[in-house]
Amino acid sequence: MANVIEIENLHYTYRDGTKALDGLNLSIEEGARVALLGPNGAGKSTLLLHLNGIYPAQKGKVRVLGKALTSKNEQWVRGIVGLVFQDPDDQVFSSTVWEDVAFGPTNMRLSKDDVESRVDAALAAVRMEKYRDRAPYHLSYGQKKRVAIAGVLAMNPRVIILDEPVAYLDPHGKDILMNILSRLNKSGATVVIATHDVDLAAEWAEQVLVIKDGRILAQGNTSLLADEHVVREAELRFPVVAQIFRKLPELKPDPVPLTVLDAVAQIKKALRTKDAAGR
Repeated sequence: MANVIEIENLHYTYRDGTKALDGLNLSIEEGARVALLGPNGAGKSTLLLHLNGIYPAQKGKVRVLGKALTSKNEQWVRGIVGLVFQDPDDQVFSSTVWEDVAFGPTNMRLSKDDVESRVDAALAAVRMEKYRDRAPYHLSYGQKKRVAIAGVLAMNPRVIILDEPVAYLDPHGKDILMNILSRLNKSGATVVIATHDVDLAAEWAEQVLVIKDGRILAQGNTSLLADEHVVREAELRFPVVAQIFRKLPELKPDPVPLTVLDAVAQIKKALRTKDAAGR
């Protein structure tokens, strides 16, 4: 597949002299399901703010669909790449849910019918239709997150980026949100999440980007989450399933399971081997 996002030698330093990105390079394929991981201060949030032009590149290139981002095309890129902030209160601010989701399409100067169609479709996608007339401050945290996603969806982006999407959500709210993101990905959207949750990344992602000190430490599939060097250098931890199997060397798992389904398959295989040996 073609790359929807390409970054080349990206640098960014804050006014106080803090270097957030230091020659970062990466690529993201269109239609991918991507988890971005790394320790606090690694540059994850700063990177995300470059992907739809909120932060301009001080040095290096950010390309979306092969086009380098500049101040002249920042409005175009925000129609291609939608960003959902970690705290929905930074993004949900109108007097009703419907008005909030309609904000982006309205500012695109779409017709009234097009705005209504997009808002209705976006609210349906996140299962918030019955809350359309509700004031956002009467919603739960998880519901506000879903409204924030709907506001991005109403712009019809090809890429959806979320900063810590499951932070502060209860397990049920987390499952609802990740199911929504999976459905959006299956419908063709590229979905990128920044997260500290290695178990979530192992279960959900297809591609993993690990960042440290403003650079990509590793990029590949979820097997990176079982790589001792990567996990140690990125100050992460192994997924819980991997931790269990690392303490059971007699099972000789290869590769080390990362998800519950993989673990079940390995256990069944070990039991079949044991039964065959006992016959």
